[in-house]
Amino acid sequence: MADNATLHYISSFFLVGIPGLQDFHCWIGIPVCLLFSLTLLGNSIIIIPIKLESSLHQPMYFFLCMLAMNDLALASSIAPKMLGIFWLDAHWIDFDICLAQLYFIHTFCIIESALLVAMAFDRYVAICIPLHYTTLLTTTMVIKMGLATVGRAIFLVLPGPFLIRRLPYYTKYVINHAYCEHMAVVKLASANTHVNRTYGISVALSVIILDLGLLATSYLKILQVVFRLSSQHAHSKVLGTCAAHVCTILVSYTPALFSFLTHRIGKKVPPSVHIIFASLYLLVPPTSIPWYMVSRPRRFVTE
Repeated sequence: MADNATLHYISSFFLVGIPGLQDFHCWIGIPVCLLFSLTLLGNSIIIIPIKLESSLHQPMYFFLCMLAMNDLALASSIAPKMLGIFWLDAHWIDFDICLAQLYFIHTFCIIESALLVAMAFDRYVAICIPLHYTTLLTTTMVIKMGLATVGRAIFLVLPGPFLIRRLPYYTKYVINHAYCEHMAVVKLASANTHVNRTYGISVALSVIILDLGLLATSYLKILQVVFRLSSQHAHSKVLGTCAAHVCTILVSYTPALFSFLTHRIGKKVPPSVHIIFASLYLLVPPTSIPWYMVSRPRRFVTE
């Protein structure tokens, strides 16, 4: 065994797909392809009109456009390789490409979470302090918020691939997953991975606690305003502007939290169940964005 810990005897990994369900891979590929196609089509339908229609150049639509572009990138970083595994038996992936996929997946996930917070802030301003909406959420402020979400994700995820590259990989090369996920790759290392595990859980917890805390605060403030309204119609009107966003949050966070917890404490959860949920939280939310825009009345953007 070599002394140089940076030397990797393994140049590529073997992605199993979904362990225990290999005989059904060709069928599993059908919903994956459908979700990917809906993501490409639906989010393109959002991006193009917002870009071309000047009347849609408003904060909430800018956030929707950012979210749609991020979802396109997120789905594109995982779905093609999954389809290659399910339909073409293309299980092998180069070590560096695996690290790149890992990096982009986690970066886009953190960006997605931050954009949901930004959209919740938009709803808070529009409903709780509507008179200040146009002064607070200017185009410049929206751009700054967008850059902040990207900058945070890049800063938090960037150490991950470098920490993995310092680990030696001598014999283990089979990843029991459908894509390169941080913990799934770290577990194969032939060395102590305490630093990597600590880093991974620290990033995950910091993002989850901060973003969920901000989301909860925004909607608690919104609910306080709603309960002060005397009209039942006003209640329905305000809640209707937030319902789709809340559904998007639930769709995004529920499978993500399940995947995070089963990786660390769910020892009895079958690997196939874990991987299915881990794939769903990357593939399903991007398809929900078009429904978000359709179900959200345009007139509530600035009210």
